[in-house]
Amino acid sequence: NEIHPFEDETGIEFFARKNDSSLFAVGMHSKKRPHNLILGRTFNYQILDMIEMGVERCTTMQEHKSQACSVGMKPLMVFNGEAFNRDENLVRLKSILLDLFRGEVADKVSLKGLEYIITVTAGPPGPNGETGLVFFRTYTTSLKKSGLRQPRVELEEMGPSLDLRIRRVRLPTEDMWKLAVQVPKELKVVKVKNISRDGLGDKYGRVHLGKQEINKIQTRKVRALKKNLDGGKPGKRQKMDVDTE
Repeated sequence: NEIHPFEDETGIEFFARKNDSSLFAVGMHSKKRPHNLILGRTFNYQILDMIEMGVERCTTMQEHKSQACSVGMKPLMVFNGEAFNRDENLVRLKSILLDLFRGEVADKVSLKGLEYIITVTAGPPGPNGETGLVFFRTYTTSLKKSGLRQPRVELEEMGPSLDLRIRRVRLPTEDMWKLAVQVPKELKVVKVKNISRDGLGDKYGRVHLGKQEINKIQTRKVRALKKNLDGGKPGKRQKMDVDTE
């Protein structure tokens, strides 16, 4: 398909609606833009933002002799360089890559489950301050004995390895971005005061009581134990109560 997202959005938006997709990646090659790679996101089946990069060097997985990781594993992503916090283009690239490789949401990940790592390194900027090269690398992990509780982790390059140069970036409009990052009411976690859960899912509640005036608490009164206000002997009824009780 002849798809050029920066010139015509209809093609991408058609496939996003047809496949119910919020992410897209387009690879193309032309004389004007050789080895072109476009990554982007959609919101409500409309293009939200996208970034175009040129692949200046690529090493495929077949060229590496290391063992590939299992399919569907959640990667550990590392971004190297202060530019990912300052450069607007790299901030956008980091956000898109995190969404692209996030996979299933998990609260905890076992150490043995981290089979591969993705590192994205920002190179030095150009002479005119333009964004420099971006080095994309993937590694498999192997756990070795270290004599300590934590094992020693060794990395072996798995591929693919890409050297990317940013060409064009399309930022979202302010109104569309506000709608895209808005959390629906159904997904918001409502906090309940004094209610908590432990690791097993058991629910615990804390109840706060006011000041207790013990002297005014109504307790059971036993007539046989009451003192005679006249100072005389207890009556027959009182004595009967004592005998029966």
